[in-house]
This record gives sequence, C-alpha cells and structure tokens, in this order.
Amino acid sequence: MNKLGLQSLPTPKVHEFGMVNWMGLATLYKKEIKRFMRVGPQTLLAPVISNLLYMTVFVLAFSALRPDPKSFMAFLAPGLVMLGILNNAAANSSSSIMTGKLMGSISDVLMPPLSYFELAIGWIAGAATRGIIVALVTSLALSFFTPMYPSKIWAVVYFGISAAIMMGMVGVLSGIWAEKFDQLAVVNQFIILPLSFLSGTFYSIDVLPESFQELILLNPLFYLIDGFRYGFLGVSDGPIITGIIIIFLINIFLFFTVLKVIKSGWRIKS
Repeated sequence: MNKLGLQSLPTPKVHEFGMVNWMGLATLYKKEIKRFMRVGPQTLLAPVISNLLYMTVFVLAFSALRPDPKSFMAFLAPGLVMLGILNNAAANSSSSIMTGKLMGSISDVLMPPLSYFELAIGWIAGAATRGIIVALVTSLALSFFTPMYPSKIWAVVYFGISAAIMMGMVGVLSGIWAEKFDQLAVVNQFIILPLSFLSGTFYSIDVLPESFQELILLNPLFYLIDGFRYGFLGVSDGPIITGIIIIFLINIFLFFTVLKVIKSGWRIKS
C-alpha cells in the first residue's frame, strides 16, 4: 500500500538468467545431441552406408563410359557429402519435434524458462550438428575412393554450415506443421528428396538443355551443392557470389519464419 492507501503494482521481476538462458539452451542442445547419438547406427552410420552405395553403384555404372573415372569420383563425392547434410539435418529437427508432440513430451521442452528464440536455436543447432557429423564421417569414408582435400576451405565451411542450418530450420517448420509421421514423409519424399536429386548432386548441369538449366537455377539446393563442390574442386556450374547471397537471404527468411511460428505456439501449444 502507498501513502494514499492505493495498492502498488508489483515490481517487475528481473530475468534471473540474464538476456539469454544459457543453461537452458545448453540443456536443450545436449538433449538433441543425445537423442540421435543413442541410435547412432540409424542416424549416423546408415546415411554413410547409403552414400557409399551411391558411390559404388555410380562408379561401376559410369566409370567405363568416362575417360577419367577418378575425376568423376572427385566430382561425385562432394555432392554425396552435401546430400548427407541435407537429409539428416532436416530429419533430426522434424523427428524430434514430431516425436515430442505425439508422445506428449513436447511440454517438457515448452515449460522451462526458454524463450522462442532459445527454442529455435536449440533445435536448429542440434539438427545442424547431426548434419555436420554425418558430413565428416561420410567424407572420411569416401576418402577411400577419392581424396577429399578442400581447395577453398571457406566455401566448404560456409556452404556446409549454411546447408545444415537451412535444413534444420526446414525440419523445425515441417515438424511443427505435421500431425503424424506420414506427413513428414510427404515433405521428405515430395520436396526435399526431389530438390536434392535435381540440384546437380550426381551430374553437372552443363549436360542438360538450356531450358532445364534455367529451372535448376531456381532450386536453392543447387547453390548449396554447387558451392560446396566448388570448395573441393575450385570450379562451379553457377556464380558463387550469387549462391552466397541467395543462401544467406533464404536462411534469414527461414529463421524469422521459425521464430514467428514458435512464438505463435501453432500446433505445439495446443
């Protein structure tokens, strides 16, 4: 009560964790890491084996038709590494959120004092980490076929991390949107997989008709794969600067979209 006998408003409580709840953010990140590490043969080993099978089949099928099979393997390997990043980063965040929603454990993540920004960072960072780990293990495995020596390290780092973050955000959005795992499969089979395969993963776009080349240039995943391959080979099918700008702008747009969706609580708080 004040001197006039009126009840005073309570003093606003200062956030005890500061501007960012680092402890909560670290805990969420560790949870995401432990989640996919517990099933390592499925989340880490399986994609590596798949990429090794891709390499084996393509080399056996097309090496006889090419004058220099080693150059073909050197071209193919970065695309397979990037394919592992794209698929696994998206799968990690989407399955994590989807599992939490179906099992009712999503409330365990939403109840702690974590802001929508911290939730987004935790989910995206966990997904990106899985994609990068798969990339490292895949690169090591493919090095038995062809040397994996980057010629432009900055391009490998930029496009590799950008791809992991981008697909981590796509996974967050698809995991929030989906109400069952069948819907996640639709996103993967009809969006992510076609865009990945039609982005120059297994071929140079120079072999395609000009009209098809123009269509592929509209595919954002093309710039990820082309830029990542440029980091290893020093050559690219498209303009690298254009790819850097496009990927940066897409990631900025996706990040603010993720923040808005998580803040709204759509399909995760109801």
